[in-house]
Amino acid sequence: MKLKIVALISIMLPACAMEGHEESKKTNKETIMDQHSYAKPAESVVTHLKWDAVVDFENKKIDGVATLHLKNSDDAKEVILDTKALNIEKVLVGKKEVKFTLGEADKNLGSALTIPIKSSTDSVTIYYSTSEGAEALQWLTPMQTAGKKHPFLFTQSQAILARSWVPIQDSPGIRFTYEADVKVPSELLALMSAENPQEKNDKGEYHFVMDRPIPAYLLALSVGDLEFEPIGDRSGVYAEPSVIDAAAYEFEDLEEMISAAESLYGPYQWGRYDLLVLPPSFPFGGMENPKLTFATPTILAGDKSLTSLVAHELAHSWSGNLVTNATWNDFWLNEGFTVYFENRIMEKMYGRDFSEMEASLAYQGLVAEIDDMKNNGSGDDTKLKLDLSNRNPDDGVTSIAYDKGYLFLRSQEEKVGREKFDAFVKDYFTSNAFSVMTTEEFIDLLDKNLYQKNGLIMDTAKINEWIYKPGLPTDAPKPTSDKFAKVDEQMSRFLTETEASDLDVEGWSSQEWLHFVRSIPANLTKDQMKALDDAFGFTKSGNSEVLTEWLVQSIRHNYEASFDELIHFLVNTGRRKFLMPLYQEMVNSECCASMATSIYATARPNYHFVSTNSLDELLNYNK
Repeated sequence: MKLKIVALISIMLPACAMEGHEESKKTNKETIMDQHSYAKPAESVVTHLKWDAVVDFENKKIDGVATLHLKNSDDAKEVILDTKALNIEKVLVGKKEVKFTLGEADKNLGSALTIPIKSSTDSVTIYYSTSEGAEALQWLTPMQTAGKKHPFLFTQSQAILARSWVPIQDSPGIRFTYEADVKVPSELLALMSAENPQEKNDKGEYHFVMDRPIPAYLLALSVGDLEFEPIGDRSGVYAEPSVIDAAAYEFEDLEEMISAAESLYGPYQWGRYDLLVLPPSFPFGGMENPKLTFATPTILAGDKSLTSLVAHELAHSWSGNLVTNATWNDFWLNEGFTVYFENRIMEKMYGRDFSEMEASLAYQGLVAEIDDMKNNGSGDDTKLKLDLSNRNPDDGVTSIAYDKGYLFLRSQEEKVGREKFDAFVKDYFTSNAFSVMTTEEFIDLLDKNLYQKNGLIMDTAKINEWIYKPGLPTDAPKPTSDKFAKVDEQMSRFLTETEASDLDVEGWSSQEWLHFVRSIPANLTKDQMKALDDAFGFTKSGNSEVLTEWLVQSIRHNYEASFDELIHFLVNTGRRKFLMPLYQEMVNSECCASMATSIYATARPNYHFVSTNSLDELLNYNK
């Protein structure tokens, strides 16, 4: 019998977690429920992690010692941690070994590790090792890397996978500082979401400090044959030696981007901002690990055309990392704000035309996904505030949180004016720094600090429609682009017998090409597909966004000339954003359903759990 276990999470930030920093002005005395953690922080909460680890590539495991510093209630009798498939060897309270309880394993939540304590207990220490199936860990063979010489390891902790490599209170509502000592093979470099080395040492021993409080999902580790290239005084890029030059070129505007972000919503509060370009199996475009964004190599287009992803991860340094969703039901607060902030950064750097093209593409994708979700019975998940009870919180990682959240915030900007809304957002990040936020608390702040402060009346019914009702309100902002209208003209010309080579496409951006490929009609013939491919080289595009859309169209139109590239792309790319639509299109097609299973069997070992967890279900794959 699986028990539904709910944790009461105190949102008040422990004072000791802010050592070396100004105490957060935000003091929330209420408690909230996190359905994705066993922790009971109202009784005992983790404030600091000291982690000692040895990375064992031969056996694909981490041997670790986690010492957790605690803040306890007066009647505390136990501290409860989240674990998943960890091999717990022993537990110390102070210096004394104690008996612990490891609860029944839940598919999503893992097992509760319960340790007896007293109210005076200041720390517990867990000796453990990770298991072969640790879901956060991706162990790569040398052949799965760019250099083909050394193995590679990276973690992906979001949403609740930190518990598979560190015993911790794995809730976004609990923040702690950390320090770590990590031993790796001497030929490799270790990096974490912390202060990082910029070169290897002979011993393979590295010390890390994160002195700003973070939630567990922002714990991150990577180990590989890596080099560092500085970009500015506070920024740089890490990558494998064969990739480092391309990465440094792609991100050479990073300092300008940081400055643009600061000019909008206040100082960057994490010290350095570095990027790590990972091997292709990384499941996301980027992961906003503090001080060190993990990035997919699929953004290395060679022309800086996909750097909006960097703007997105940078924006997370404010929205998400600085002010964090209290639970995964409030995920839209992280991502909606981040997409809004990303859009504003891109507008500041490249102009309104550019940012509106990005917003328009996102709107197209959002409308399509809402329709799909309604048709497949998951219409309730088109609400901003979710109910992920008894579900994997990754179910909430859809364009709803990102793009519906963005449109909601944009609607507020348009209602009160940009100047007033910018003042509200800047104060939101400053006043709530290093703290967490619920949807309901945000609504109260919106009313008090935006509407009432400016002598306005908030339309509560409309706010509730946006947040608690499915779909999009009928008066939702609809981004449009004059440039896309011109793209549509060229597609119309092509469909009325104009040769592809005669179309007026000079100077098109990747956004315009993406819109063009998306607008290919369902009745286009194979000959017409070939004509477009011959003229514009879509099958060999170096832009992964455009290539993915073209491959979707190739499956849809049974354009077999692209299938070799489709196979190569799926075997060598682990980014879930690209994998899901391609496999879904194959599953839905008459021509390619069996091919999907065949490709997946070959490609699956190259994918991270975050991707296989979704694809196994889609393809009904039996391991």
